Amino acid sequence: MTEQDSAPPSVPPTKANRSAPQPAELDPRLLVQGAGIGGYLTVLRRRITGGELGSLPVIIGLVVIWAIFQTQNSNFLTPGNITNLMLQLAATGTISVGIVLILLLGEIDLSVGSVSGLCASIMVVLNVKHGYGAVTAVLLALLAGAAIGAFHGFVFTRFGVPAFVVTLAGLIGWQGAQLQVLGKEGTINLQYGKGISKLTSTFFSPAIGWGLVIVVAVGYTLVQLNEYRARTRAGLLPRPMVEIIVRSAVVSAALLAAVAVLNQDRGLPLALLIFFTLVVLFDLMIKRTRYGRHILAVGGNIEAARRAGISVSGIRLSVFIIASTMAAAGGVLAASRLIAVNQSSGGGDVLLNAIAAAVIGGTSLFGGRGSAYSALLGMLVIQSISNGMDLLGKSTPVKFMITGAVLLAAVILDSLSRRGRQSSGRA
Repeated sequence: MTEQDSAPPSVPPTKANRSAPQPAELDPRLLVQGAGIGGYLTVLRRRITGGELGSLPVIIGLVVIWAIFQTQNSNFLTPGNITNLMLQLAATGTISVGIVLILLLGEIDLSVGSVSGLCASIMVVLNVKHGYGAVTAVLLALLAGAAIGAFHGFVFTRFGVPAFVVTLAGLIGWQGAQLQVLGKEGTINLQYGKGISKLTSTFFSPAIGWGLVIVVAVGYTLVQLNEYRARTRAGLLPRPMVEIIVRSAVVSAALLAAVAVLNQDRGLPLALLIFFTLVVLFDLMIKRTRYGRHILAVGGNIEAARRAGISVSGIRLSVFIIASTMAAAGGVLAASRLIAVNQSSGGGDVLLNAIAAAVIGGTSLFGGRGSAYSALLGMLVIQSISNGMDLLGKSTPVKFMITGAVLLAAVILDSLSRRGRQSSGRA
């Protein structure tokens, strides 16, 4: 008997056996297309049970936080306070974007606070004491940050010193360098309304704000449609068109609402635009470029990445350079908002908030999973708590304890999600 003769007879496709596969065996997009709203609910249930929570917990938490503070103080969601909230989160949020990349590798950088303070000090000293132009001083500060990141990455990759130790040494050492740069004065002021200080004191008119948000909304929709066409041409199953329309409508509505609120006060802040642009660009880099996929691969399984031909050392080195450069950028924004640098610039809770924002926003401490939007969402949570506590007249110890509790809850949720992915074979 031949192998063909011994093969079991094929069963003609019938209505009964076509529906035989269970939802767990189907592609999520097939569930959505085949069952409408019920399909979305099934996919949501599968993702939650499988540990694929995404940004859902932090968005729900943010809504709850805003609702609580608004009921306690009606000034919380006023245009003026929302504008202040956006300005407060821009500097540390920019630092957190770099931390997201570090966490995607499964590593940590404890030096970003000190690096931000040192680079801000270098910028202000060059601008105020040595007469460098604002643009030149900012670029040199960013270059100093990149050089520091290159040093950290070189020591880490070349000598195998744990990133925790390398950056802990940097935390201490660069703080000393900052004090040296500032000299005996300790504090150096910038000119208000000129040069560097305009980064956080510039607000766009309502017309420009509306124009920018329309461009972003249209761009987001075009990206979704381009992905739909690309997957269709490749013979892959795209997102349902209804889902694309709903996503675009929700994003557009959120952006329009944000600009409408900001326009009721001073307008769209330049600092917020810089921060948001960095978040979008870094998220596109992570999700849609080969370099971003290599970062995720190294963080997900370093040995598999090495065997796949990825330059693990090169990826690690470059990520540390980017993280320190983003720390320098955050220091520039912080100095612009304070209109000065001093011995405490980059100190205090800057480092802790930058790391906490990335984790609270949904980036995994275990590497390989996360998004640049984690920095935005996490900073919204942290700064909302801080801002709301200030409005309620709560003390600093209370703010620290609540922020610590939120961070612990986020890490526990991350650990539980990881267990769920492991049990479902997705880790």
